[in-house]
Amino acid sequence: MPMAGFRVLGHTADVGLAAWGPDLRSAFAQAALGMFSLMADRRAIRPLVSRRIRVEATDREALLVAWLTGLLYYVDSERLLFRTATIQDFSETSLTAHARGEPAQEGRHRLRAVVKAATYHQLKVQRRSPQGGWRVQVYLDV
Repeated sequence: MPMAGFRVLGHTADVGLAAWGPDLRSAFAQAALGMFSLMADRRAIRPLVSRRIRVEATDREALLVAWLTGLLYYVDSERLLFRTATIQDFSETSLTAHARGEPAQEGRHRLRAVVKAATYHQLKVQRRSPQGGWRVQVYLDV
């Protein structure tokens, strides 16, 4: 298994996403990339605009939901599609990041699923092994 990445998980009503990385910051970033990939082909999204996302939560699991919800705010309010997400500051209860992308254009972007929300259903944030690495799992309401 590669050091960092994501994969889509099957579910009857929602779409699950597992993401991993050598550290928790990387796993959270991969979860964002996985969510963006569900929405559109990321390769077609130009990094023209940047948005700063700052979220806080009571624990790692709630932080993952807050992080993805923070990104979805810009999808809903500005119709932005993101290509990248870079987390600058990270702790177990807060993060600050920048996401880069552009407004959705139906003629240029092949839109896929509409992600409405990140849920707490089967939410997991855990170490992959004693040697290191982290894995997160989240289900998205589509």
